[in-house]
Amino acid sequence: MWVQLKAVSLSSILSFLVMAISFVAVAPRCYDTGNFTTNSTYARNRDLILASLLSNVSAKGGFFNTSVGRNPDQVYALAMCRGDRTPEECHSLVNSTIYELTAECPNQKEASSWTGDYGFVHYADHSFFGTMELDPTVEIFNTGNITSNLTEFDTVWESLIKNVVRKASNGSSSLKYATGEADFGVFQRIRSLMQCTPDLSQQDCDYCLMQSASNYVSCCHGKQGGVIQKPDCYFRWELYPFYVANASTTASLSPPPPPASSPPPVDSPPPQSVDSQIRNEGGGISSRTLIIIVVPSVIFVAVLVILGVVLLPKRIKKKKQTDQNNKTHVDSLQIDFNEVRVATENFSDANMLGRGGFGPVYKGKLEDGRIVAIKKLSENSGQGIREFKNEVILLAKLQHRNLVKLLGFSLEQKERVLIYEFLPNSSLDNFIFDPVKRLLLNWDKRYKIIEGIAKGLVYLHEDSQYRIIHRDLKAANILLDEEMNPKISDFGMAKLFLVDQTRADTSKIAGTFGYMAPEYAMHGQYSVKSDVYGFGVLVLEIISGQKINSFSNELGDSLVTHAWRNWNEGTALEFVDPILRDGSRSEIMRCIHLGLLCVQENIADRPTMATVIVMLSSYSTSLPVPSRPAFCVNSTTETATMSDSSSLSNQSKTEAIQVSVNEASISELDPR
Repeated sequence: MWVQLKAVSLSSILSFLVMAISFVAVAPRCYDTGNFTTNSTYARNRDLILASLLSNVSAKGGFFNTSVGRNPDQVYALAMCRGDRTPEECHSLVNSTIYELTAECPNQKEASSWTGDYGFVHYADHSFFGTMELDPTVEIFNTGNITSNLTEFDTVWESLIKNVVRKASNGSSSLKYATGEADFGVFQRIRSLMQCTPDLSQQDCDYCLMQSASNYVSCCHGKQGGVIQKPDCYFRWELYPFYVANASTTASLSPPPPPASSPPPVDSPPPQSVDSQIRNEGGGISSRTLIIIVVPSVIFVAVLVILGVVLLPKRIKKKKQTDQNNKTHVDSLQIDFNEVRVATENFSDANMLGRGGFGPVYKGKLEDGRIVAIKKLSENSGQGIREFKNEVILLAKLQHRNLVKLLGFSLEQKERVLIYEFLPNSSLDNFIFDPVKRLLLNWDKRYKIIEGIAKGLVYLHEDSQYRIIHRDLKAANILLDEEMNPKISDFGMAKLFLVDQTRADTSKIAGTFGYMAPEYAMHGQYSVKSDVYGFGVLVLEIISGQKINSFSNELGDSLVTHAWRNWNEGTALEFVDPILRDGSRSEIMRCIHLGLLCVQENIADRPTMATVIVMLSSYSTSLPVPSRPAFCVNSTTETATMSDSSSLSNQSKTEAIQVSVNEASISELDPR
């Protein structure tokens, strides 16, 4: 008995481990139906739609499908999470799936992938919504075998499967998901989970799941568990718990247990099976039951010890390698302060490019010949050297074509210097607000700038290792390269500048009046939707060629109010910069519409930046009617001071607003 129990327990544990590993090994499916080229319209549409999936799948209850673009470059995609996953887990799973999918299938027009068995993503150059697809099929099985009563097991298993299929296929248009359990023998319980993409009909879902069950019987009959994955449905069963149970989605074939308060009849016979007896006549645990309880526990502990012996040294080695890599990375980023001093001619005013909210920026030439922009932080961050270096490493890892690249840093006593790539065309405000330079930006270039800023924000909000809220998005913080491609600057500065780590709240926050969302300016509440507001203001500035803090008309309107008034009165083209009148009227009108959606007072009404990307690229996506914007008042000053009561007063030539809030920074990094 000892040997038999030990063998079964160890087999089950090892089978579980093998099966868990096999989930990781399932690679994305790259279809051979055609390829696309890098930087093509299809490539852009694919990136846009994948970003849209990530932004919407959690909010839509774990399933979202959409399309972007027009034929022949139209892309269709869907994402689905297993029905027992939380919104946070779903977002993370879809993000991982998209990452794997784009890495393994970089230029395929159609691809699909499961993240383990928790999340699924599928995109293609043709519509597949509501259409049942049975192939490709992935079959995974537990290597352990059902060793006794296989006939009885088959009867219970088939009855359970039919019950769960029926419950899942009868689900709603937003969720076709069900689980079920059935007792087999004395101590074993069969658990099953099934799910279809909710765009399938009841009949198609039923058929897809029954085919999955049939696939399992054909490949893996007699095994102790398994998984069948298809493009439109998913089936898994095990002899151990593997899902989060929910009474509304769980079917059970087992009779309910008797109430705890109802003792068995006095004359009821003793149980026939010794294995089911928990206590012997003396009130203690019987020896046979003790074996059943203790042996699996001992084996489980033994397996953990073995895994610890094998894996712990590897983890220690990996940590050492990571620490060494970080040290190497720091060394490669750190530049001698004397070299920086020479590069800027001792921070000469002649080399100053401008002065931002964090301090002056200088142009310099390093010893290796690189022309760089050098930002000298105006105040000590209050961090130690090690903490400062760690934050710089994080910022340096942020790589996106629409972000200004951090090349390195330099330290000397309390001095903190950041070195960035140099962009020859300076910032956006030097063009759109200049009566001569604005002529260089026709509508096509301005549209590309709007789109590039949106992509950069999607990366900061959703695709980077850390969620970053900029909190000071404005034309002066959008730099332009030699081809007028936009790059967002001054992001991710919260952990580098003016942060009091010892207090739960602070009394100051830096920002620029006009670009600040009302909930942020008045109450210090910020989120990704705060950046969306700033983006909306920026879009209206780009279209009108007018500055938010200096616009004024005979009605005393602010720029936002002016845009809103013209939109409502059907005279939106009067809001447009006259030099753009030859541009695409539909694109201009759509961008005004989008800008007004972004500056709505209600936070929930503002779109996410991923949704903004879809709205920009897909004309099949209808835009909701914007509600009244926040701050529909005139403002003729560039700077102001706002207290908790929101009273304003003019200040000198600073762009900062002081607000009583809970943070003291412009950008915030939150670990995902």
